[in-house]
Formats: sequence, structure tokens, C-alpha cells
Amino acid sequence: MSPRLVLSLTSAAALAACSPSTPEAEPAASAVAPAPVSAAASGSDSTTLVVYKESTCPCCNAWVDYMRNNGFRVVTYNVSDLDAVKQKHNIASNLQSCHTTEVGGYYVEGHVPADLVRKLLAERPRIAGITVPGMPVGSPGMEVGPPEPYDILSVDSAGRTAIFGSRGR
Repeated sequence: MSPRLVLSLTSAAALAACSPSTPEAEPAASAVAPAPVSAAASGSDSTTLVVYKESTCPCCNAWVDYMRNNGFRVVTYNVSDLDAVKQKHNIASNLQSCHTTEVGGYYVEGHVPADLVRKLLAERPRIAGITVPGMPVGSPGMEVGPPEPYDILSVDSAGRTAIFGSRGR
């Protein structure tokens, strides 16, 4: 098997394993997560990330490890109805990824680099959150092949986006 084919198969397997679930794939009646009891556990603490993800997603686990290695405290909830978390934050389907994080009153959707989460928390812009739509190869947690260029978008409360940062451009 050629190295290019092995890389393609590895990338495809990682993407398939982490693809956001569809309503048909997960029971709609499942609980989202236990009710957080402290500021740190709710994502309002500016340094604690509260990550909602599926238990079987290796790229989500890799992103959590990456964020911990970059100095963040991380609380994770493995949920069966990730769509409910995305709906709570009004994250449009074209802006979604495989996991949703709450921190400092914002959402962080997908494989956002640590420095841009720090920028978000330092600058405190009047937005709802930031997102890396999809799962670009080479983004944190998605190191499964040659990096592809991607944008990190800010999203305001009306759903309007702007480029918050870029990688590989």
C-alpha cells in the first residue's frame, strides 16, 4: 500500500470517528450532562474549559490533551446528545465541529488553537464564541496528515462571522 493511500485512509478514519452525530445516530431523549455546580465546572471561570464531546471521538480527546498541555484546566462531559449543546449556544450547522466547549461565558467550537482561546479570554470581545468549522487536518487534535489552511471564526449573537485568526494562510 502506498504511503499516500495509508495517509488518506488514516485521515478518513479519524474524520469518520469524530464526525458530529446526526439526530438519527443518537437517541434524542439522552441527557446532555450533569448540571454543573460551580463556576469552574460551568465554564464561567476564565481558565477552566468545560468540554462536551462523545466518548468515542479520538480527536476530541487529543484536543483535550492539547489544551491541558497548554495550561488549561479541562472538565469533560461525554454526552449522547451533542446537538442539544450546540442548540443551547445557537451554533449554526455550517459552523459546527465535533465538540463544544464553554469558557469565560463564551463557546469554543471544535479544534481551536490554545493561543486563540487565550486571545478570546484576554480581549473579551462582544461575541458569542469562536469556531473552527469542520475538522481541518493539522488543527490541534487533528494531526493526521499534512496541515491544511483554515480560519478560526468569531461568531456574534446574531450569528454573523468574522475571521478571528488563521492557520496556514
